[in-house]
Amino acid sequence: MKNILAVLLLTFIGFSIQAQEVKNKNAKVEFHVSGNCEMCKKRIEKGALSVSGVKSADWHMDCGTLYLIVNEQKTDVLTIQKAIAKAGHDTDEVKALKEDYDKLHTCCQYERK
Repeated sequence: MKNILAVLLLTFIGFSIQAQEVKNKNAKVEFHVSGNCEMCKKRIEKGALSVSGVKSADWHMDCGTLYLIVNEQKTDVLTIQKAIAKAGHDTDEVKALKEDYDKLHTCCQYERK
């Protein structure tokens, strides 16, 4: 009886360990961020880097894609997108508030969807 109980316990522990998601310390993430110019680039990258766990941020003006290296144990994509939206720039998931968008310089005000 003890052997059966031990086997069931080990099986349960094995399944529990497999069910846990392993979070990457150097995950590569990319998503679209709306912007126009070099000032936008600085603001977007600064907004992303303000989030703990973001190791690098590089926004490409020509395609509007933000490339990140992120420690997934410290943050997630939604948190980063919220920080960028607070800086006045829309992402695919999070739109900037009108007040934050209106604070942008006129050359930075992109066409909103």
